[in-house]
Amino acid sequence: MAATSANGTARASRFLIWGGEGWIAGHLKTLFESQGKEVHTTTIRMENREAVLAELERVQPSHVLNAAGCTGRPNVDWCEDNREATMRSNVIGTLNLADCCYIKGIHCTVFATGCIYKYDAAHPWDGPGYVETDPSNFDGSFYSMTKAHVEEIIKHYNNCLVLRLRMPVSDDLHPRNFVTKISKYERVVDIPNSNTILTDLLPASILLAEHGEVGIYNFTNPGAISHNEVLTLFRDIVRPGFTWKNFSLEEQAKVIKADRSNCKLDTTKLTTKLAEYGYEVPEIHDAYSQCFERMKAAGIQ
Repeated sequence: MAATSANGTARASRFLIWGGEGWIAGHLKTLFESQGKEVHTTTIRMENREAVLAELERVQPSHVLNAAGCTGRPNVDWCEDNREATMRSNVIGTLNLADCCYIKGIHCTVFATGCIYKYDAAHPWDGPGYVETDPSNFDGSFYSMTKAHVEEIIKHYNNCLVLRLRMPVSDDLHPRNFVTKISKYERVVDIPNSNTILTDLLPASILLAEHGEVGIYNFTNPGAISHNEVLTLFRDIVRPGFTWKNFSLEEQAKVIKADRSNCKLDTTKLTTKLAEYGYEVPEIHDAYSQCFERMKAAGIQ
């Protein structure tokens, strides 16, 4: 979707990140600034239609990137006990922001989730991954259910780019980093999953937005990696001597309120599109090795 003004003339790119105090929003802002691009952030509540419209009018962005939403603290179990707040943000807010952007002719990138699937007979962990057109089959958590329902609606907006992240990882040990989380768990399950290394994927999100791409994309590194493989690389590269213990899905179920999604996403659509722009995303095992090497070089332990 081209950046145009209300009278149909071309306008300079100006990016507005929703959820301006969040983890991913912070990384996005830094990335935009490093590229010398005009970027603004906001913490306006997405469900407040009048305030959203006023903010869009004030900033006059060509592109909005929605990195807001409710994932729960410390994890998605929070959403089970706070369903109204979760719906207000993940459903009403997300759709309201997309609709306001549509009315004003603004491209809207939505950072969504791929945690709407679970392995089944047609998609075993060592088999084909889920493609963008596969219907969701995981409703084990209220969080995932809201995300799946919203995606079914928002995909009909022709100004929206929906990027499905999974278990995002940054080059530091921020509390929201998937590696930070599992490294602090007393026990972890050992199941292969698709993961999103932010250093690899966030530049791709900007590239896709700038070119006006729309529709749904599985937004992870190619392939799948198990928790044990992740922690082994973490131990070997970043924290020598690190140890962990495993437990089964049945044992995990006894200590969590909501079930967890485990799945592999097919990234063919994403990698094919990015290849058109000369951008390549590394396979997940290579990506983790590179991520941990960057941590090590930065003195992070």
